[in-house]
Formats: sequence, structure tokens, C-alpha cells
Amino acid sequence: MATIDEQVEVLMSGAAYGDPETFESMKKELRERLIECEKEGRPLRVYCGYDPRTSDLHLGHTITMRKLRQFQDFGHDVTFLVGTFTSLIGDPSDKDSARDQLTMKKVEDNAQTYAEQAFKILDKDKTRVRRNDEWLSPLDFADIIRLASNFTVQQFLVRENFAKRIDEGKAIYLHEFFYALMQAYDAVAQEADVQVGGQDQLFNILVAGRKLQTGLGQKPQIAVIMGESLPGTDGEIKMSKSLGNHIPLLSEPWDMFGKVMSLPDKTMGIYHKLILGWLTPQVEELEAKIASGEVHPNETKMNLAREIVSIFYSPEDAKESQERWDEVFRGGSGIPDDIPEEMLSEEEEIRDVLVRLKMVGSRGEAKRLIQQAGVRLNDEKVDQIQAKITPDDLPAVLQVGKRKFVRLVKAD
Repeated sequence: MATIDEQVEVLMSGAAYGDPETFESMKKELRERLIECEKEGRPLRVYCGYDPRTSDLHLGHTITMRKLRQFQDFGHDVTFLVGTFTSLIGDPSDKDSARDQLTMKKVEDNAQTYAEQAFKILDKDKTRVRRNDEWLSPLDFADIIRLASNFTVQQFLVRENFAKRIDEGKAIYLHEFFYALMQAYDAVAQEADVQVGGQDQLFNILVAGRKLQTGLGQKPQIAVIMGESLPGTDGEIKMSKSLGNHIPLLSEPWDMFGKVMSLPDKTMGIYHKLILGWLTPQVEELEAKIASGEVHPNETKMNLAREIVSIFYSPEDAKESQERWDEVFRGGSGIPDDIPEEMLSEEEEIRDVLVRLKMVGSRGEAKRLIQQAGVRLNDEKVDQIQAKITPDDLPAVLQVGKRKFVRLVKAD
């Protein structure tokens, strides 16, 4: 059984708040709360929320999941919270404009597989899964006024992204203030001891959540804010579903393998650290070997891709994925032999075909890929957004990016 000091060191590892004073304060509070809970004979109540704005979680989300798993391994009560109500608005924390509002049906559709995806990291038998419409949906207008009275407008306007919009003359909509209020109420409803989140959640967790809990007579939660974010496949910007630079947990194994292989060489260190859990000395040694030429970046990337696919699928899937990658990129026509076959019965826009076959998540994503020369038909670039395909054009091979293929044939 780990001591309280041992738990604190592990659970606070990787956390950052922008200043050392806040780190030390949270570390001290965590130790004190662990002592209190031990005396009360109960575990910490810990959670992290995930908004189903789209249907898939991605590798970036697993950073907070791994932190939740550490709490689980120490015997604490962990909740995987699906933001079924907060998703209707969407978190404005790192956005320079208001998000589109979703319908409840769209949110419900997106949320269907969230828990199962999370169980690739979390212990299913030790994970409590909840949805925040459970307590947010019943609130009436009087409740909202009561909750909002705990905050000032100034507290929200000093947020970096809101301040930036004011300076640029961009709109800030009133409903965007409600997101932090709703997330704060998540902590109240669960009587949370700890909330885990990324850097973009610093205000929502450390300020709004703690303030509302205190205002309503609860002890404020400890904020465990992860200090580093996983860069997306572009190697520059934080992995994001909305930016399309993510590696979904629902990727086919070979597609996940290929996306890892497409990462820039400079991301190898942080991927080994955040996804594989390497310690700083190990990462520094790897980066030094790459820099000196002792280890080739592609060899490192290949090993990383195999390990990641093994984690989320199996070693067998990793082996098959590498064989497929070798077939496509190390020889042959570039088109795998075993691509799926789908029928086309009438004329369709290529965008609609891509959505129907789930090669993209939306018509908007299809449009963006066409504009970026990421869609090919029979190895010819599709350059018209409204390009169509008819049964007379078949058979034909439709390709998205470097790894998604489908052979279209005429319907019987």
C-alpha cells in the first residue's frame, strides 16, 4: 500500500499551473485531503469530463485518462464524466470565436461509444460513468441566477481568449459564460475532491469550480492540471478533433499506425513521454541518439507506432498494420490488396460517398480535404468540391489521405 507522500508524488507528476506557488498549494491541499479521507475511511472522489462534440476520443485525451488511472490504481473513486449537457454549448476556453451549438440528438449519437473508448485506458470494473445532463438538465432559471451570483463579469473577461476577442472587436456571447458555470456545477453535484484536466481547463477547474464549491458550502476541489499537451499530426498545434489533426481511438489499427508514422520527427520525445510514459532521462537519451544519427527517426517512429497500436488493439494488430504500411509505402502500387469494397447504385457527390462510408466525419471535413488535395479517385486528385461519381465510372478506387481506401463497384 502506497503511503500518502508516495501517492502525492505520483499524482502531482506532470501537473503545471503557470507558477510554482499554485503547484505547491495544490500539492499541499492534495496531501491534506488524502489525510482527511484516510481518517474518514473513504477514497478521493476524482473525475474528468469529456464533451462528445464529435463521435471519437483521441490520443490527446488519454493523457488525462492515464492520470485518472493512477488515481484508480491507488484505490480512489474515479468518474468518467460524459459532458452530454455541456456539449450543447461547447467549451470556449481555447477558441477565438463561439462554437456551433449542437442538438441533444447529435450529442447522444456522439456519446454512444465514449465509455468503451475510455476503457482502453481505465479499469472498467473500477470506473463510474456518469452524464452531466443528469444534474444540469433539471436546473431552472432561478437556479441559474443563484449559481451565477457567485461570479462577476470581470472574472470571465480577464480570461485570455475573451480578452483577446475584446481587443480584436470580436463578439463574446452571453451563453459562452455559462460553460464554466456548468462545469463548476459538475464539481458541486459530484462533491468532487479532485478534478483532472488540461491546460485549457485551468480557469474552469481552478477558478470557477473551486469558487462555486466554496460558495455552496463544499470544500474546494484540488485541480490536477496536466502541464503538457499532445501535439497533433501537424506537430505544432495541440491535438484537436475540430482541427482535424487528431489520431482517433476508434481508428482502424492500420490507420492509427499510419497516422503515427506521419508524425514529424520532432514529436518523438513528447509522444514517448505522454503516451508511453517514458521518464525525462529516457526521452533525453532517445532525442540525443536521433540527433547524433545513432538511431534513425523512422525506426523510432515504427517502434512507437507498433507500441501504440498494441496498447489500443493488440500486438497482432500492430504486426498486421506494419505489414500493410510496408506494402503501401515500401513498394507495390501504393494501394493495398485487401481494401474494402462498397457498392454505388446511383450518381452521388464524392463528398456524400465519403460521409456515407465513414471515411470522413462530415461534409465539412470532406470539403476541407478536397481543398487540401487529400482526396483521390483512381490516383487522380479530386479538385472540385462538388465532384460527382456515377455507376458508369466504376470500378474505381477512392482514397482519402495516404491510408484510407475503398474500391467502388456497381450495385447488382
